[in-house]
Amino acid sequence: MGEGINDYTKNIVDLRRHMWMAGVEVELRRLIWQIAVVGKYISAKIHEANRKLAGSKNIYGEDQLSLDRATDEIMKNQLQYSGFVREYASEELREITKIGSGKEKYIVTADPLDGSSLVDTNLAIGTIIGIHKESILDTGRNTMVAALYITYGPLITMMYSAGNGAHEFVLNREGEYVMAQDNIKMKEKGSIFSPGGLRRDWVPGHQKFIEHLEKEGYKLRYSGGFVPDINQLLIKRGGIFTYPALQKSQRGKLRLLFELQPMAFIVEQAGGMATNGKEDILSLKVENINDCSPVYIGSRAEVELAKQFLT
Repeated sequence: MGEGINDYTKNIVDLRRHMWMAGVEVELRRLIWQIAVVGKYISAKIHEANRKLAGSKNIYGEDQLSLDRATDEIMKNQLQYSGFVREYASEELREITKIGSGKEKYIVTADPLDGSSLVDTNLAIGTIIGIHKESILDTGRNTMVAALYITYGPLITMMYSAGNGAHEFVLNREGEYVMAQDNIKMKEKGSIFSPGGLRRDWVPGHQKFIEHLEKEGYKLRYSGGFVPDINQLLIKRGGIFTYPALQKSQRGKLRLLFELQPMAFIVEQAGGMATNGKEDILSLKVENINDCSPVYIGSRAEVELAKQFLT
């Protein structure tokens, strides 16, 4: 029996070992590992906030804003002296911040706590990270070398890609990220859809697209959180998430730098697609850190079909 346990532990692949075997360059894998560790601190902060909220009659909004700021500070402070990051951009900051000496190799974009409004409802939320080597503004091309997201739910999981596929890891009881699924591949066509925005605000082409999915029997799966909804598509191997252009907001709601680009990078590495309804998300020019875009992201068949309804 003891030999069986030893054989099992030998076959466990943790995050650091996986990145080494995948040939991820040394500095990049150290940075990814450090961000994964920051996820542990953020998870602890979320649990601390929920304990404070239990039985409280205070207005939650103030606690939510405080939690957003706190998680951003955790991320920025942990990266500041890493030796790998020269610039940091976050949903919580108004501009790109220099945090290194200027000689470091990477720029990090972060949505430290995506879906923070769901914390009090005990639904899954997450952290979204993009890692770039070059300027993140005004390029009109993809400068990302890696991306990851962490899901804080019944399990803490991390999905990462360094341009070598999309891989899922779960945080175990010993505090190690161990492989759950390697090289995830989405099906050409899925069966679930996650539509954001109010139906009354949808533009006609988008409404017809959603009605088509409903007629085809697609299952509605929408949590209100970008991280859990994208994670669902990857784990279930297909479907589509969309937050469209709205009648009064043609650029949609989700931010290119902090949410859409990293998720597009990961989904494309899993064989999926991500567009604004016409152009690939990773080809869009970002002129301001707060730029938003409509998004259709998921299986190739559904994303291509959306284009037909939107032209």
